[in-house]
Amino acid sequence: MRLLLDTHIFYWSFYERRRLSQEALELIAGAEEIFVSAASVWEISIKVRLGKIKADPLELIDHIEASGFQELPVWSRHTILVANLPMHHTDPFDRLLIAQAMSEPMHLLTADAQLKPYSELVIQV
Repeated sequence: MRLLLDTHIFYWSFYERRRLSQEALELIAGAEEIFVSAASVWEISIKVRLGKIKADPLELIDHIEASGFQELPVWSRHTILVANLPMHHTDPFDRLLIAQAMSEPMHLLTADAQLKPYSELVIQV
């Protein structure tokens, strides 16, 4: 299975591992490939700057490589798909992650129940 980690799952995997459920840990351990979107690093960087979370974005980039995860760039085909998504969720970063998962395709691993209605590719943990 190919997995795209949503921003929370990625952040928790590095800074708050105890917040990951057993199911999430098992899915990550068993995945063929694991991706982290460049959009997630961007979102975390914004939240760090706003003082909402504590993180070092440069460490996160190192974490992607050290964990064996792959960075998923944001391509124009991802951004175009966002325009056609229903408004189940208004967060632009989450909408972009959904579009990436649907476009590639890969499963999106998330803790956010609002993302589930978008696609059978969404795995809520």
